[in-house]
Amino acid sequence: MRRAAGTLRLPGSKSISNRTLLLAALASGTTELRDLLDSDDTRVMREALGALGVRLEPLGGVERVRVHGIGHAGGFPVKRAELFLGNAGTAFRPLTAALALADGHYVLTGVARMHERPIGDLVEALREAGARIEWRGKEGYPPLAIAPRAGRGTGTVRVRGDVSSQFLSALLMALAWAGEGARVEVEGELVSKPYVELTLGLMARFGVEVRREGWSAFEIAAGSAYASPGSVAVEGDASSASYFLAAGALGAGPVRVQGVGRSSLQGDVGFARVLEAMGASIAMGEDWIEASRPAAGRAPLRAIDMDMNRIPDAAMTAAVLALFADGRTVLRNIASWRVKETDRIAAMAAELRKFGAAVEEGADSLAVTPPPGFATAPAATTGPVAVATYDDHRMAMSFALAAFGPLPVRILDPGCVAKTFPSFFDAWSALVSAPAAGDVRQGQSAVAPGELSDVPVIAIDGPSASGKGTVAALVAAALGFHYLDSGALYRLATLAALEAGSDLEDEAALAGAAAAMDVRFAGDQVFLGGRDVTERLRTEEVSAATSRVAARPAVRRSLLERQRAFRRPPGLVAEGRDMGAIVFPDAPLKVFLTADLATRAERRHKQLMEKGMYAKMPDVVEELRRRDERDSSRAVAPLRHYPDAIFLDTTGLSVDEAVRKVLDWWRERSPRPGRDVSRKP
Repeated sequence: MRRAAGTLRLPGSKSISNRTLLLAALASGTTELRDLLDSDDTRVMREALGALGVRLEPLGGVERVRVHGIGHAGGFPVKRAELFLGNAGTAFRPLTAALALADGHYVLTGVARMHERPIGDLVEALREAGARIEWRGKEGYPPLAIAPRAGRGTGTVRVRGDVSSQFLSALLMALAWAGEGARVEVEGELVSKPYVELTLGLMARFGVEVRREGWSAFEIAAGSAYASPGSVAVEGDASSASYFLAAGALGAGPVRVQGVGRSSLQGDVGFARVLEAMGASIAMGEDWIEASRPAAGRAPLRAIDMDMNRIPDAAMTAAVLALFADGRTVLRNIASWRVKETDRIAAMAAELRKFGAAVEEGADSLAVTPPPGFATAPAATTGPVAVATYDDHRMAMSFALAAFGPLPVRILDPGCVAKTFPSFFDAWSALVSAPAAGDVRQGQSAVAPGELSDVPVIAIDGPSASGKGTVAALVAAALGFHYLDSGALYRLATLAALEAGSDLEDEAALAGAAAAMDVRFAGDQVFLGGRDVTERLRTEEVSAATSRVAARPAVRRSLLERQRAFRRPPGLVAEGRDMGAIVFPDAPLKVFLTADLATRAERRHKQLMEKGMYAKMPDVVEELRRRDERDSSRAVAPLRHYPDAIFLDTTGLSVDEAVRKVLDWWRERSPRPGRDVSRKP
């Protein structure tokens, strides 16, 4: 049977990371932040603050940064900006509040799903405080246009508490920065109270105490101001801990997570009590929690009926654990699931039914009755259950637990975990071992269990004109592997849009066109709709537009499985900008290949001249510089050197030397034929 045991150091909490980044930016003085989470959502916050003129100084890595606070005088240094905030609610809501009480003109946008997540209650509350905010689309939803504040308002602000606790947290943080004194009254029952407690605790770290009357009213004293505490260490992510603790309960254990415990500020440490209620053995220290299988190896777990208001994110883990319970499990008071990255009640119900569970959806509840004998049935030899993730990181991570049951499981679009835990599946593989059947795997190809992950991948990422395409093609030829030029797919999507006269700002149209492309590769030739477009793909017009199209999240999602389909025996060499981080996160060898700007410009200039395309060297340098900036600053899958990729600077190397280095690294590692993400590496 599947086993789970070991110790994991958790990545930093997303909620704490983004709140602390904002508070440090709004404070006077400089603050050193340690153990920050490096994920899509925290990058969005960091990039937004930088765009607003806040100086963030890296201190030897992405997890340590010194923030030079702006205080309140004069608001943000940049008075006019358009910010793309992806699907990061922990960035969008608090930045909306802070900018609404500032003195500039700002436009806030996000991905399509963010434009479906309600923000009307927060906007109405801010308007009571004198904010001027207009809808750029559907009323009550992003995108937003913010103008300088009209006045102070009445001093009393009312906000609904039953939609999202982020509205209240955003108001409290922004109003305290304004320093005028305010009273915030909550209408209705406040959801996710621990997240508000977390906000209050962090505000206190930065010198602002908020007096509260239960959960119905909050008083901020006039003259409040944030001041740097000097340094802040971000504790581990308690929501992420839930998946591994649950694995310990299902897979014998013990599994210990480090970084959260009795002293944690986060409400999701309460998931340990849920596991105890289901029969698991739990031990806890100040900064660690450990979970093991129920006493005497009891299976299945006990069914529960619990109010999950205080742990809404970890409650998703409980929903999947319900498959292993001895009866009907009911999760109550989870209305906030409806307005998360997806409608999590509907999504969870749909995916649990694929395993044979009977699921009842309520407006704010979910009831799950597992199929008979699911927890104790022998492993099945049928094809895998394909679990859709809805671009929701917590769907992907929670359903990894389903593979402790008898059915093999395939997680679709596993790259969505980059939102909060980019290395999740690597961490999972380190703690969870499995038999040949019933395994969790990433990707969508309909192949037999073991087939996809048994195909090795060499992922080579890097900036434009770094030489990665040439090196990757030669490495593939030397090993007899298939070769993927991922950039060609994005160029094809761009060319198709340009030829159709499409608006390059219409993300939905671009994604639809990318998904519908009739593409064929034949050696060095590329065909679109039966036409040879090989040369057309390399024109400067297409090159300049491609980075804009590739930055669209919906386009990247539509092309993800096309890229993964290239993973065929005996192996694959894939080159691009997110091959190792997103497309093939389990690649045994990842290389970040680059060269200095001058060298890359010379290479690109030579390519253009050989094709009879005249170009001035200064223009080539400037275009590469702009492209580097676009690729590295985009909110989704930005170009970065991730820690698990070997850095290769080809500035002073010949092509043959660079190829030899990659081949040597491949041989030194002597990777096995592949890696199942649910097995130890």
